[in-house]
Amino acid sequence: MTTAENILSTLLKDHGYSITSQRLLVFNLLIGQEPMTMHELIDRTNGKIDRASIYRIIGLFDQIGITQRLNIGWKYKIELTDKFAEHHHHLTCLNCHKVIPINKNELEDFIAQLATVQGFTPIDHQVEIQGYCQNCSKKVTKAKLLN
Repeated sequence: MTTAENILSTLLKDHGYSITSQRLLVFNLLIGQEPMTMHELIDRTNGKIDRASIYRIIGLFDQIGITQRLNIGWKYKIELTDKFAEHHHHLTCLNCHKVIPINKNELEDFIAQLATVQGFTPIDHQVEIQGYCQNCSKKVTKAKLLN
């Protein structure tokens, strides 16, 4: 087992669950990948796990902090939490729904300073900046010029 799989196993056991082949498959499909939709995740299982089981697994993973959801309008993408990947934030394109991870120390410093000024003790945070990626920005600008 890899280190990440050992952490997964420990987290599951700490919450009264065991590591199963289906849970391990879903986890391995997510590790080291960009955030993905449930549809993409289901496709990547190649029919090895039924749709309902994948939803249950992701529900469990969300509940115990293995995965997190990135809300994009009324949809979402799934990614592993900071326990399995470097802490980062996201730029999300409102047109093509591309998610671009950002990891900037200045942003972390700003969040820490803001919390200190407010007398707030942060436990966790997630920043998502919505707008248009470079490719879609050109399309949106061109469409505005044509109207």
